[in-house]
Amino acid sequence: MRKALRWLLSLVVLIGTVSAAGVTAGAATAAGPGDGPDIKDRILAIPGMSLIEETPYPGYRFFVLNYRQPVDHRKPKGATFDQRLTLLHKDTTRPTVFFTSGYNVNTSPRRSEPTTIVDGNQVSMEYRFFTPSRPAPADWSKLDIWQAASDQHRIFTALKKIYAKKWIATGGSKGGMTATYYERFYPRDMDGVVAYVAPNDVINKEDSAYDRFFAKVGTKECRDRLNSVQREALVRRDALEAKYAAAAAENGWTFTTIGTLDKAFEAVVLDYVWAFWQYSLLADCGAIPTAATATDQEIWDSIDGISGFSAYTDQGLETYTPYYYQAGTQLGSPDIKLPHLKGLTRYGYQPPRNFVPAAIPMKFQPNVMRDVDLWVRNNAERMLFVYGQNDPWGAEPFHLGYGSRDSYVLTAPGANHGARVSQLVESEKALATAKILKWAGVAPTAVLNGKAKAAPLAKADAKLDRRDLEREPQLRP
Repeated sequence: MRKALRWLLSLVVLIGTVSAAGVTAGAATAAGPGDGPDIKDRILAIPGMSLIEETPYPGYRFFVLNYRQPVDHRKPKGATFDQRLTLLHKDTTRPTVFFTSGYNVNTSPRRSEPTTIVDGNQVSMEYRFFTPSRPAPADWSKLDIWQAASDQHRIFTALKKIYAKKWIATGGSKGGMTATYYERFYPRDMDGVVAYVAPNDVINKEDSAYDRFFAKVGTKECRDRLNSVQREALVRRDALEAKYAAAAAENGWTFTTIGTLDKAFEAVVLDYVWAFWQYSLLADCGAIPTAATATDQEIWDSIDGISGFSAYTDQGLETYTPYYYQAGTQLGSPDIKLPHLKGLTRYGYQPPRNFVPAAIPMKFQPNVMRDVDLWVRNNAERMLFVYGQNDPWGAEPFHLGYGSRDSYVLTAPGANHGARVSQLVESEKALATAKILKWAGVAPTAVLNGKAKAAPLAKADAKLDRRDLEREPQLRP
């Protein structure tokens, strides 16, 4: 009897020890403190990973990191550079969202819409060649969509060992393009893709879709109002360029890359209508001045507030050299007819070559976007594309073909370049939210059974969920 009792007590102790170890190990992976290996130590144990800073945030831990990447993934033992990324850590038992902007990474804690929906972790990657994630010296031939997708693949491969649950790729605009290209080259990495407002310029020289868009967007009254201000700015070119020269002298702006102040002025004016619809709503049209009675200052203020006269200065272009390089080598760029400006334009929509320093060689590769488009049509699986009805960049969207599976293209009515799942009509919002939850492996049973409407799992956080969709200068996605 005593022998049996000793055996029972030993078993209880053993079970208690194992259970405590499990609890401790789980706690160590969460946002709060634990007795096991700290999540920061686990991350920094990854070869090539280094810490820039850690910023506390309630319920999370937020890290700004560098990760050592090959300049050329075809030569992984060659030259390297440090790529900046951030990690919003919640818990290793939660899914992870891989966010890309296609530009610089925000080094403040932020949570994308899919991250809020799945209540997960978020990894955010800075795109190669955006400062400071730029090789030195910069071999611009290594800036292409495959190299960038390979950056993302290496980061995922390294972090998947820690964040073993499902992953969703996401991004908006050029970031949505980036998420799509990543899926095209590494389709086994992600469990789903949510691409917001991602342009798809399949044939660079065929841009009639934009002409059709601008002929019907919003209302005729609003279109006429915008077109009139744009035309009036070119009619008053001499007076407004004098103001531009004064502003350039005051701010130290120069025009070496684009060539002349005149070219920069026209580029800003031609962006005006596009930029309005990209960042504004139909309700904002009332703020547009009446061209016939507006003063020079009112025309200037409206153009400057929507397009931004600093945009095509050397100082305004410098940050975005990597984008314009890609637009002129692989991504393509839009062009539209401007019948209301007949006889007033000298340059028309200028090519990306005009916005990149002449010392950087560029050659367009027409088959790159065709390849991606064909792949999406025939192979898309668990991919969601969200567009805004009034966003010019959505005039050339991605399309799904007979080969696509469990994939969707949805459009938010009246929305601009900031379109979200939350802005879709109710039935489509429920569908998109349910799919994201399912792909991430966290859909509640009631949602899976169709007995409950899908909703985000995380509580709203005004600061963390804030979209930094500031009005950006230049015609860029």
